[in-house]
Amino acid sequence: MIALRHTFTPLMLALVLAGCATAPEPRDAQLSVPAGFKEAQANAPTDTSAASQGHWQTAQPSEAAHRGAWWLAFDDAALNELQQQAEAANPSLAVAAARVKAARASLGSARADRLPQVGLNAGVARQKFSPAQQGVAEGTNLPPGTVWSAGLTASYEVDLFSRVANSVNAAQADAQASEATYRSVLLALQADVAQAYFQLRTLDADVAVLERTLGLRQETSDLIGKRRDAGDVSELDVARARTELATTRAELQGVRGQRAQVEHALALLLGKAPANFTMPAQPLAVDARVPHVPAGLPSTLLERRPDVAAAQAQMMAATARVGQARSAVFPSLVLTANGGNASYELRDLFDWSARAWLVNAVLSMPLFDGGRNKANITRAEAALDESVASYRQTVLAAFGDVEDKLSGLAAVRGQTESLDEAVVAARRSADLADKRYRAGEDSYLTLIDTQRSLLAIERQAVQLRGAWATTTVGLIRALGGSWGEPAAAQALATQGKTQADKPL
Repeated sequence: MIALRHTFTPLMLALVLAGCATAPEPRDAQLSVPAGFKEAQANAPTDTSAASQGHWQTAQPSEAAHRGAWWLAFDDAALNELQQQAEAANPSLAVAAARVKAARASLGSARADRLPQVGLNAGVARQKFSPAQQGVAEGTNLPPGTVWSAGLTASYEVDLFSRVANSVNAAQADAQASEATYRSVLLALQADVAQAYFQLRTLDADVAVLERTLGLRQETSDLIGKRRDAGDVSELDVARARTELATTRAELQGVRGQRAQVEHALALLLGKAPANFTMPAQPLAVDARVPHVPAGLPSTLLERRPDVAAAQAQMMAATARVGQARSAVFPSLVLTANGGNASYELRDLFDWSARAWLVNAVLSMPLFDGGRNKANITRAEAALDESVASYRQTVLAAFGDVEDKLSGLAAVRGQTESLDEAVVAARRSADLADKRYRAGEDSYLTLIDTQRSLLAIERQAVQLRGAWATTTVGLIRALGGSWGEPAAAQALATQGKTQADKPL
């Protein structure tokens, strides 16, 4: 017996030490990231600091911190109001908030396994024993008996091999992933609302251009009609003028139809029926405020983007579940205790002589399970491999997303600058053509050509102004929200907390 005890002690010590390492070390995603964004380097100032050299840091997503009321940088009261309405009533956001609540509840349930479980029981049992059960002679008549009982029960699992700890870690990572997913849905909603809003204003500006053009075409058509009556022009010019008038009217109707569809989409984002929502016309001004968004660094990007934070949390949850699966092959130690009273008569139940108690410690370990535990470990490790690959893909997609938005924004800016000059020249050309036609120096074909060119350039300029705003919103979304300006952070603090940060 002494030799057995000396052998058993180091064995248990080895098992305990092995149990401490059931969960593997966090995987290295083996990502090679750039120090900056390719599309931002052309206009970026020269910087030789350590941060600009691409020193990598692990993402530190702070789910309790606000990501910024970035839309305030557009200085648009109507946009601010729409954002508040969307956050308060969007159904998709409510679904994500409910999932956060469920994940937090699961975390609370997992944490409960760390504490002793205590219960109260009371009951009555009536039973008739056989002579063999009581150890008396066969044929002895034993009357049935009634037993009254009341007491407390307690149980506690000693977490020798981190099964409970790994379960809690997995649930905690799941909750973090759910919260990050909520913030991803919130950021997507905010961006969709802003882009739909600027699309509406762009279409309003397009409608304004077409309405002004339609008025000019109507005046020209009336003028040509009078000149035809006076014998100055032929019927051909009248037909051409009417054609241009009808074509412009058709284009106006098409743009109004597009505006109605965008307005319906915005209503759904706000959680309203399209029939109950109307957005007043507000053409996008030429000097509409569009903030400049700094591109930032890769490590900062990882901290900002909630989808990256969610992927990282899912990877940590998968890591903990590997440890949870591995701990199943080690012994488990459960301590139980029962204490209370039991009596044949209810009136004697709480007598001192009726007391009873039991303390139990059970160490159990699987010996043969048909390969179930091994299969569970393999499945958990495969899920971990999948989460690591998914994390890598999410990070790479994040960089690609930012690069696309940066290049698109640079192109829109360049086009806008060039087109501003073209608009001035086209308006001058159209004005001169109109005067020359009225003076009889040019044909109507020349006038039509210049007017068509002006209309096309003005509409393109309007669309580029809208594209500048919507592409800026897309870049903000790709960067994960606010770019960390103190003013924006202060403004957000006055706005209040998001649904995910409130008690659910």
